[in-house]
Amino acid sequence: MRGTGRRSTARWWCALTFASTACVAPPRPSGTIVYASGTDLESGNPLVTVHPLSRQVQRYVLFVTLARYDSVLSPTPYAAQRWEWSADRRALTLHLVTALRWHDGVPTTSRDVAFTIEAARDPATGYPRAADLAAVAATEAIDDSTIQLRYTAPQPAFPLVLCELPILPAHLLATVPRRDMRRAAFNLAPIGNGPFRFAERRAGDHWSFTRNPDFPAELGGPPRIGSLVVVVVDEATTKFAGLASGDLDVAGIAPTMASLVRRDPSLRVIDYPVLFAVGLVLNVHRPPFDDPRVRRAIDLSIDRERIVRAALAGFATPAAGGVPPDNPFALEATALLAPRTADSLLDAAGWRRGPSGEDLRTRGGRTFAVDLLTVGSGDNAVEQLLQADLAARGIRVSIRQVELGTFLTTARAPEKRFDMLITGIPGDLSLAYLGAMFDSRQAGGALDYGGAHTTILDSLFERTRTSRSTAELRDAWLAVQRELARDRPVVWIYHSRGLQGISARLHNVRMDLRGEMPTIAAWEVAGPPLTRHTVGQAGR
Repeated sequence: MRGTGRRSTARWWCALTFASTACVAPPRPSGTIVYASGTDLESGNPLVTVHPLSRQVQRYVLFVTLARYDSVLSPTPYAAQRWEWSADRRALTLHLVTALRWHDGVPTTSRDVAFTIEAARDPATGYPRAADLAAVAATEAIDDSTIQLRYTAPQPAFPLVLCELPILPAHLLATVPRRDMRRAAFNLAPIGNGPFRFAERRAGDHWSFTRNPDFPAELGGPPRIGSLVVVVVDEATTKFAGLASGDLDVAGIAPTMASLVRRDPSLRVIDYPVLFAVGLVLNVHRPPFDDPRVRRAIDLSIDRERIVRAALAGFATPAAGGVPPDNPFALEATALLAPRTADSLLDAAGWRRGPSGEDLRTRGGRTFAVDLLTVGSGDNAVEQLLQADLAARGIRVSIRQVELGTFLTTARAPEKRFDMLITGIPGDLSLAYLGAMFDSRQAGGALDYGGAHTTILDSLFERTRTSRSTAELRDAWLAVQRELARDRPVVWIYHSRGLQGISARLHNVRMDLRGEMPTIAAWEVAGPPLTRHTVGQAGR
């Protein structure tokens, strides 16, 4: 469902304030922040979520994590106020704050932590970061505020997944079968323990959250804003209009609109790095993409530089693989554009043009025509450029737009019925997302879009799990990337940069590799919503 700028924000505020059928939306309270999302939030349950903004809301709004990243991405204490390793580094003992409660009043204890970790590492749950917990042998709630994780082998460093996996309420979710976790009623009406409480959801329209006045001082105390509303607005021009009118306070903006936002005195632009790669997932289980020569030809046909320049105004980096180049474990590689080599590979695979050289390719009487599945949006410039690049190679691509729920259902289905799909993959510093996509131990999980699993990859992922030093771990991940580059189940297009327009009345907003909301509890609002009109009046 598409948002509609001013009309949409008026609609959600009316719905929150009045129950009558006739409603005139009142002025928005000054302590309310309206945050635009291009799609509806996927879920309130971190165990089954891949949508990047949904994960931000879970980690920083609804729930808390045991540890959190500081501004230089080092783990620091959070819900676990301290921890220590055993002498052999096979046991990690964490000591929790004692004043933290779930929003229904029940205390948060070590039993919740144990439940969360056990559920996350159970393959039936399908948690995308399950590989990061593969070395956990057991969890033990020693007392209400002490939890011990025991490992199968010595651990070289603090497990970063504990900075990203929020604690979940055992008293509400322990009775849900793990295989049914994706369908739990909790997911759409979550009860958290974070700085904000879930207030309301209207499907396809908005999620609203209110300030938790009881959030412990040890964790930063109650947030400084009164409420947060995440409203669905998917049109780039509507987002800009909402920002300029003051109906929206935060919205991701199209790169081509960054200069317009910068010229508006009521707004400012935040440009920041993100762990988010965009790629074409190819269905390797049926023709034409069951042939590695065809997959390689697709990779060599795409003009990534043009896509970054024309569709993203330079706010991205062309991708040669799924790991961003500034990651210390990244394989050194350069994205290539080689149309003649692509033509030769397609010819060798039997997909040939007619005598004129300008026709669509055919093989055995079948035309090379495929669908490209994508999430519905008013802006599909990247898809159109990909369509043009492949048309130049004699491949007809039809763009098929669907809403997010349908997209995820299709991508995650055990039997892959799509030809190819374009998607963004939310990354992490430990590269666990690669395992979630390609390790057969996680087949059927939330990021298993292509079902591309091989015995070679499985053996390489096992090396990443058994590495005993940082050097061994780096070598193992480089080997994984080399094999993915050879087999090409995914053709990576670009590594994103975040670009948000925000109201000038917001303060203490910081966005970086941790995401869009790491400082949201400290965000402050100065005065009523600003517009170009009110800024102009103030200057008179």
